[in-house]
Amino acid sequence: MTIHQSPETFGYDAFLSAHQNKEVLRFITCGSVDDGKSTLIGRLLHDTKQIFDDQVTALQRDSRKHGTQGAEIDLALLVDGLQAEREQGITIDVAYRFFSTDKRSFIVADTPGHEQYTRNMATGASTADVAVILVDARQGLTRQTRRHALLVSLLGIKRVALAVNKMDLVGWSQSRFEELTSAFDAFAAPLGFTEVRAIPLSAKNGDNVVLPGAAVPWYDGVTLLRYLEEVPVRVEEQAAPFRMAVQWVNRPNSDFRGFSGLIASGRVAPGDAVVIAPSGRSSTIARIYTADGDLPHAAEGQSVTLVLTDEVDASRGSVIAAAAAPLRVTDTIEARLFWAAETELAQGATLLAKIGTVTVNAVVGSIRTRIDPETGKAEPVERLVANDIGDVVLNLDRAVAVDAYAANRDTGGFILIDRETTDTAALGLVQATASTTPGAATSGSTAAPETPKGGLFSRLKGLLGG
Repeated sequence: MTIHQSPETFGYDAFLSAHQNKEVLRFITCGSVDDGKSTLIGRLLHDTKQIFDDQVTALQRDSRKHGTQGAEIDLALLVDGLQAEREQGITIDVAYRFFSTDKRSFIVADTPGHEQYTRNMATGASTADVAVILVDARQGLTRQTRRHALLVSLLGIKRVALAVNKMDLVGWSQSRFEELTSAFDAFAAPLGFTEVRAIPLSAKNGDNVVLPGAAVPWYDGVTLLRYLEEVPVRVEEQAAPFRMAVQWVNRPNSDFRGFSGLIASGRVAPGDAVVIAPSGRSSTIARIYTADGDLPHAAEGQSVTLVLTDEVDASRGSVIAAAAAPLRVTDTIEARLFWAAETELAQGATLLAKIGTVTVNAVVGSIRTRIDPETGKAEPVERLVANDIGDVVLNLDRAVAVDAYAANRDTGGFILIDRETTDTAALGLVQATASTTPGAATSGSTAAPETPKGGLFSRLKGLLGG
């Protein structure tokens, strides 16, 4: 006779609750070619016991065929899955991996180091909270290291872990580590990072990745994993004013009408005054409805349905915002583009712009400058080509509600879509608005104050090429 234990005996409820309530940290690894980005992610997966036995067997087989570590396991092959990547020994496309510890769940993006894959790197970084910038202890800061550090700052990532890798190949020299960290600090000083945490490690051997390195008596800081477990997550989004783009109108019957969406930033509670953009209509939160019942308050990252006290006109594409800090409503925006298409971008080009939950027609009014991704300096140009970063003016066919990207990564970011192929043509960030459309906002809606210019958008829905 077989006795089946109840779910309570296994503690399923407690297990699921613990995992559902974990914070999620999104981070990227970036840096120069052969700095060890893929190997580092493979080491994180291996040492946190996220690899099954059959995966280890397959990894051993692939290491003998494609690996670069001789008879040893090549952990980079856990991430580099494309045939071209294995044949060339490089990372070409963005690879996402997921792992979890007792404290947090992680989504990590392994991004290419080659210059011609800048757009792929930008895609991976667009959703990241933290960047892990690798430096080869032997090579030091390279052209690509500086390039990627600048791109990370443009993308709005504020916290950086400087992983000085391959320290075992320089004898764990403390003077070499301090030399590299000082050089990076000097370069990164004007980039506006909130924190740069330098960690000496060896991704191949595992020292200071998950477990402390016994060969580094002079280093008393945390391991890379410990830093990732403790670094603050989405602090800026939580402190920003309330924003929620309406995804759909929840109207199951004549007695209920609510507006459903994901809260992009801030907090909201019943009784809070809000404004609907771009119409400018004002109202008050009556209820915060969810499938599990009404909530006393809701915050950034939660999907909810908001019920308003007034019968205001709102639909998909509208944004519900705090009345004390409304969005800017405009049909002309100044934007910084990460151009991803193979075709050139010229003045007069017509594309689709997806801003939040609304899609509008956009015409390139002018191309002002191209940004040098190594120095950050701007130079006037007439066209943008693949992998270029440039400042342009876009004229939209109707007014939209936006923030400056520096103030809000969600409501300040967008994508441009090729009208014929529907491929993603560019990643964009709102720098400022050239004008506010007369009459677009009614009584109760005021222009938001000017905010500083900043990086790229968060939560890109879909990868390049689709």
